[in-house]
Amino acid sequence: MVTDPRSAERERLVALLKARSVLLGDFVLASGRRSSYYIDCRRTTMHAEGLRLVGRVGLTAIRARGWRPDLAGGLTLGADPVAYAVAAASCGEPPLVSAFTVRKAPKTHGAGRRIEGCFEPGAAVVVVEDVITTGASALEAARVIREEGGTVLGVFAVVDRDEGGRAALEAAGLATEALVPIRELVGAAP
Repeated sequence: MVTDPRSAERERLVALLKARSVLLGDFVLASGRRSSYYIDCRRTTMHAEGLRLVGRVGLTAIRARGWRPDLAGGLTLGADPVAYAVAAASCGEPPLVSAFTVRKAPKTHGAGRRIEGCFEPGAAVVVVEDVITTGASALEAARVIREEGGTVLGVFAVVDRDEGGRAALEAAGLATEALVPIRELVGAAP
């Protein structure tokens, strides 16, 4: 029996997320809802080992979906290290996938861009997220990308909180892939 080499990397990523990113307590989420846990993915996606794992495992998952993006990116800040990790991983596994970031508001100086990085109109992109909760960030990123002439292939996230975000994205016509469902990090979601 041949073992998928990426399954060990995914298991290590889950272990890092549990150790570094799961916080228990009383939190107010970006949606305004309260939660007994918070997933601070940046503590993993910005960690050297986490960055490597997110890139390698994420790139594999994106390609397993049949997506062949030119670019990966999403709404700053949570999406940024995920996009950069996927881009870096593609250097060792061409074809290359470059990165971009969607600003929350256009710059008021310089070129006044809403999308920064390697984005060009006509690009096929995967919107990336660190955590999907309601799906609002990915929906906003997809809207901006389409307005700027990009084609959105789907949405990729590291963690899905299983709180309706995937359903909202899919209802908007965005196929969605998440590496880790919340139940793998906190058991049955509180």
